[in-house]
Amino acid sequence: MPPPQTVLLPSSRADEAAEADERRLTALLTVAFLALLAGALLRYVLRHGDSGRLPWVVALSVVLAGTQLVRGGSARARRGRLGVVAVCWAVVVLLAPSFAWCAIPLVHTALRVLPVRAALAAITVLTALVVVAELRLADGFDPNLVLLPPVVAALATGVFLHLSRESARRGALIDDLVRTRRELAATERREGTLAERQRLSGEIHDTLAQGLSSQRMLLQAAERQWDRDPEAARAHVRTAAGIAAEGLAEARRLVHDLGPAGLAGGTDLGAALTALAAGASRGGLAVRAEVHDETGAGPAVLPDRVASALLRTAQGALANVREHARARTATLTLTLLDDLAVLDVADDGRGFVPGTGAGPGASRGARGHGLPATRARLQQLGGTLVVDSAPGEGTVLTARVPLSEGEQERSFSTAPPEGCAP
Repeated sequence: MPPPQTVLLPSSRADEAAEADERRLTALLTVAFLALLAGALLRYVLRHGDSGRLPWVVALSVVLAGTQLVRGGSARARRGRLGVVAVCWAVVVLLAPSFAWCAIPLVHTALRVLPVRAALAAITVLTALVVVAELRLADGFDPNLVLLPPVVAALATGVFLHLSRESARRGALIDDLVRTRRELAATERREGTLAERQRLSGEIHDTLAQGLSSQRMLLQAAERQWDRDPEAARAHVRTAAGIAAEGLAEARRLVHDLGPAGLAGGTDLGAALTALAAGASRGGLAVRAEVHDETGAGPAVLPDRVASALLRTAQGALANVREHARARTATLTLTLLDDLAVLDVADDGRGFVPGTGAGPGASRGARGHGLPATRARLQQLGGTLVVDSAPGEGTVLTARVPLSEGEQERSFSTAPPEGCAP
């Protein structure tokens, strides 16, 4: 049998449920007291109807019933009513011992209304009166009449105190759980905000920042050649204008849904890489794209997050090739396996020594964000980024992303902060 489960309710609903339980218990105790009172009064009337004590017994019974039916008030008022009921009950028990068992609801009421020590003292007095009343009713001495009331009172008191303390401990545990859950939710919101800011920084770097950097280089080249070679300068300006148009499309797409413009309208990753290669083939750089599909399903089946990350990787890599590599050719190669998508970006540029800080995107100032941001983006999907290069031998950048959603989710939850490349 599975262990019982504790259901955590919102604080308002829990308070309402506790108040409803309190009302039901109070009603039960009231009904029990009135039933015992009515039974004792009926017994006394039937057996002692001609007694001179009958008017007093009836009057005290009415006072007991009326006082017990009063509801509400402060804790002090409830203690006062309990005192009136206890005094009236003690008097009526001395007049008619058959009213002794009305003490059972009073024991529980005392435990609920009074402090523990005061309740224990009151219960002791009530129990002693019950013993005296039972001995007066008995024909002879019966040990059970002396032992039974104290044992019953002790059991009722012990069970009540145990349940009260257990309820207090459980309440404290629930409060701790609710507080921990709120702190966890706040932490998750903060982490989600930071992750989204990091993702957006990578998106902006790979699109707008890279485009602006290329435009700046082209416009500077145009300025240097404007008097000496106006036609070449105009070509640089036209290329810069084309890059500006692409950046504008990316900016609008980022504002619209933060997705790559190359994947808009249901375009698959293979087609987006082909279009990217065609757009990047200018200024003496020839870029081609290849797709090797070993699954037969095509690039269109890639999850949106995977396709977006690989396209951003290709965009950032080509921006680095244009700006730093001084390459003549570059190749984008997408390889689709059953459980893995691999993107290779190779160029025949000047190369560098990986890990020395002299590679693509490693210029001074605010630059150098490209490779760490790309690596962090891929790590969020469970992927890896490997850079293979040597001076004078070009560079090959390889991005691998698993196509298992479970692996992507686990890696996303444990990804290092953006920019912290291993």
